Amino acid sequence: MVVGIATWELHLNGCSSLKDKRRVVKSLKDRLHSRFNVSVAETDHYDRWQRAELSCCVVANDRRHAESVLSSADKMVSSDGLARVVDFTTSIL
Repeated sequence: MVVGIATWELHLNGCSSLKDKRRVVKSLKDRLHSRFNVSVAETDHYDRWQRAELSCCVVANDRRHAESVLSSADKMVSSDGLARVVDFTTSIL
């Protein structure tokens, strides 16, 4: 069993309230979960309007599959127009 973890530090363009931030973060979380069947959570910067940290986790049978899922998830997050990736890290356990 292999566990892959990805973490994105995000700058949220155009968010002027926590309500705006929640809308963007929830949309990203829902899309990641439905498209890649990963667990996703906001893990830092809870009360900052234009910053967020999202982490996702995938459990797989082999390392290549976990890396592939996390790479595809990163491409989706990076291409989102409402959030700009400031930092991205992955870890395979």
